[in-house]
Amino acid sequence: MDITQHRLHNQHIAQHPMMKPADVVAWLGAMQAQDYTGAKWSIGLRLPKATDAQIEQAIADKTIIRTWPMRGTLHFVAAADVRWMLALLGQRTIAGSKRRYAELELDEPTFTRSNDLLLKALQGGTQRSRTELLDMLEQNSISTKGQRAAYMLQRASLEGLICQGTTQNNVPMYMALEESLPKTAVLERDAALVELATRYFLSHGPATLQDLVRWAGITITQARTGLEGAKSQLVEEKIGGQVYWLPTSAQTLKQHSDIVYLLPGFDEYLLGYGDRSAVLAAEHAQKIVPGNNGMFMPTIVSRGRVIGLWKRTFKKGSAIISTEPFTPLTDPEKSSFASAARRFGDYLEMPVILQ
Repeated sequence: MDITQHRLHNQHIAQHPMMKPADVVAWLGAMQAQDYTGAKWSIGLRLPKATDAQIEQAIADKTIIRTWPMRGTLHFVAAADVRWMLALLGQRTIAGSKRRYAELELDEPTFTRSNDLLLKALQGGTQRSRTELLDMLEQNSISTKGQRAAYMLQRASLEGLICQGTTQNNVPMYMALEESLPKTAVLERDAALVELATRYFLSHGPATLQDLVRWAGITITQARTGLEGAKSQLVEEKIGGQVYWLPTSAQTLKQHSDIVYLLPGFDEYLLGYGDRSAVLAAEHAQKIVPGNNGMFMPTIVSRGRVIGLWKRTFKKGSAIISTEPFTPLTDPEKSSFASAARRFGDYLEMPVILQ
């Protein structure tokens, strides 16, 4: 079994059966989104003929929410999933942050005050920018210096009080979660674990139990509970002595040969797994995250493998796309890359110039 071809298929990169941004996000469970611009393209590349404006509209319509559901990292989550995911995963992130809270002199009374002030500022459906909220906290004698700001906003989000909406001039807007989103059920713990595992293996498979542990930031015991409940929809495959899980609908897929995909830096195709060796050669890992600085570069994927980097800049209403392949592209790859670049231009609704 070719792991990469099934992942391209199940992640809806090689096929686009869904029409709405929220459906793509829900299918993948959650999509890493600390890079707002790149995360929108992660959604767009999984939809037929999507545009950046279409993704922005879904965010404005509140069908997609940006918050911290798992691992203390910003993700896009479908609005219908926000409450049960936060209920399942939020407290684990809070518990894991206690040492950092202490280093920043953020105690529970401070969080209680900041949470109350943030909710008051956002009541009545008001949306306010990150800058406005931090100014408000400062005016109420709560320091937002250094990383205190990020941790206070994250804490209120983890407790299901606030979440992010659109971004204006690269500054995120915040809203009160309960007032802004329709009521949805909070799943019982084991049911939530099963739902999380089912979403993960259907969309990310073939994947291992350890991949799920790493992706969701849960314990191995929790992952096993989720997997056990999801098994009726999954099939087990042993590849290289490792056990992988994928949908029961797994089929023989056509090789995607020289089809090239342009992925943003934090795409689930690379970051959705603890073990990335199936798609990324070890000798190129440092190129993806230069200096291990936590910033993942946009990647070029061919035959399911990461074969290089790409970058876009803007000039006079055009998107300039440059490449840094690990080895020279073949002629078919060059042609496919040009098609992928044109598709990215269509998404941006502007012409593309290749360099």
